Amino acid sequence: MQIQAKYDARVFLGEQMTRAQGLRLKRLSEEAYQPAQYARDLSSAEAARRIQVLEAEIELANSF
Repeated sequence: MQIQAKYDARVFLGEQMTRAQGLRLKRLSEEAYQPAQYARDLSSAEAARRIQVLEAEIELANSF
């Protein structure tokens, strides 16, 4: 049972957004005036998706 608990913890930690993603997402969400896009409990995949969307929105806004 202890081995299973260690494995579950590694899987969970592997799915959480990284510290770098969190910092980048927080900065981008503030820059885009969308603070609700940042949340501490996002998965790595969801954080990557939100980062991509915010970067595209910022790039579009800067093109005007």
